[in-house]
Parts: sequence; C-alpha cells; structure tokens
Amino acid sequence: MIRIWGRVNSSNVQKVLWAADEVGAKYERIDAGGAFGVVKEPKYLAMNPNALVPTVEDGDLVLWESNVIVRYFAANYGKGTLWIEDPGRRALAEKWMDWGFTLGGPNGPLFWGYVRTPPDKRDPAALEAHRVKAIEIWGIVERQLQNQPYINGKDFSVGDIGLGVFVHRWHQFPIERGSLPNLAAYYERLKARPAYARHVALPLT
Repeated sequence: MIRIWGRVNSSNVQKVLWAADEVGAKYERIDAGGAFGVVKEPKYLAMNPNALVPTVEDGDLVLWESNVIVRYFAANYGKGTLWIEDPGRRALAEKWMDWGFTLGGPNGPLFWGYVRTPPDKRDPAALEAHRVKAIEIWGIVERQLQNQPYINGKDFSVGDIGLGVFVHRWHQFPIERGSLPNLAAYYERLKARPAYARHVALPLT
C-alpha cells in the first residue's frame, strides 16, 4: 500500500492524488502539513527534511517533490495511461508539467490575497498587478491549446497534471480573467475527469 502524506487543500498534494487515481494506484492518505502539523516531527523529517508536503512511501522507497512523484507514478503504474514510451514525446509532456511552476509567480499571490487574506488586509494594487501578469502568462497556455484538447496534444498527460491545479484556482478567483476561451474550454475538459473533480476542483481554502 502506498502512503501519501499531505493535506487535501495543498496544490502539490492534489497533483499527486490526481496522478495516483489516473493510474489506478492504491494508496492511503495521511493528513500532514498546515493545521495538521506532523511535518516537523522527527519521523516525518527523516523522510522529508524539507518539512513540506507531499511525501510518498511506496515500500522502502520514499519520495518528495510533487512532479517527481507524478513522474514515478506514471513510470511505475501508468503503462497505458500516463506513461509515454517515446522519450521525446514524454519530455514534451514533462516540459509543460515543470513549466507549470511558472504560473505560481502571479497565481500564488492571487491565491494568498483572495483566499488566505481578509478583505480589509488586501493590497488591491498588488493584486491587480499580479492579475495582469497572470493573464499574460496564461496567454501562453491559451495559444498552446489553440488546436488541441490537452497541453501536449490530443492525449491527456502529466503536463496537464502540472497545469491543472493552477487552472482550477485561476477560475475561482473573484477577478476579471480576460478573453481566454481555449483555457476555459480546457478547464471544462479537466473537470470532466473523475480524479480531477475528486481531488482538484474543490472549494479554495
């Protein structure tokens, strides 16, 4: 049995849970991080010295870093689903998964500003600057989706997992998102996937 340590409202944990369900891996999730604590305990630090989530135990193997875990699930459990045999095509998908962290630049402050900060403590000017920058970066995704359903082409891939957590958060912020119709359609396709609906398309907390 795989153990996944982490809280369900962490975007990085959501990626791992989503990937696990996509490949049909059986796992137990253990609350850790945030209000649950645990991550500073010696036992946890022995697994993950960063004191962050997620951490995954699969037998004697211990992994941290969400994208590494997604790659591992794809390689070890995702034959016929997430795993891409051709190294070049696989790299193209993984490129987008890693690029997803670029979205954290402006989207992270938007999340903290609108979800974790009381209205009277927000900085409207800073939030507006992040919104404008985010639209610029989302434009890259919008153009990539111009003639294809998923970020790497016609097939769902790990690249979509890297982006999908940010796509959901982006569509929940109480802001003007501009004209990004391909991105909006992409979001609807992701929400139709049971694992995304179960682990990612949740209320922001």
